[in-house]
Amino acid sequence: MDLTEAQIAKVLTDYKKKREKENKYYHEVSKHNEEFKKKNRERAKNHYHSKGKEMKCAQYQDNKEFVKARSLYNYYKKRDKIDTFKEKHDDKCKILIEKGFQI
Repeated sequence: MDLTEAQIAKVLTDYKKKREKENKYYHEVSKHNEEFKKKNRERAKNHYHSKGKEMKCAQYQDNKEFVKARSLYNYYKKRDKIDTFKEKHDDKCKILIEKGFQI
């Protein structure tokens, strides 16, 4: 399916207009409707209780060591003892580097 530049531009402008219209409708009408608020909150609660708790717990466990290492690094950085941190806590340096944290 080959589209010309004019067709691509038309599709993009139509999509942009549609999104702007939906956004405007939400902020002016739906957001202030009490029934919409109740349904949305109920949907969010159900999602959290069915999937969210386990996801957040797993995410916390995955990042637990990284957060501890970053906190310790910031402690040493605050006292201008980064070399000491690198010597004493080589394993924590590796964790930080794996996550893309610049030391």
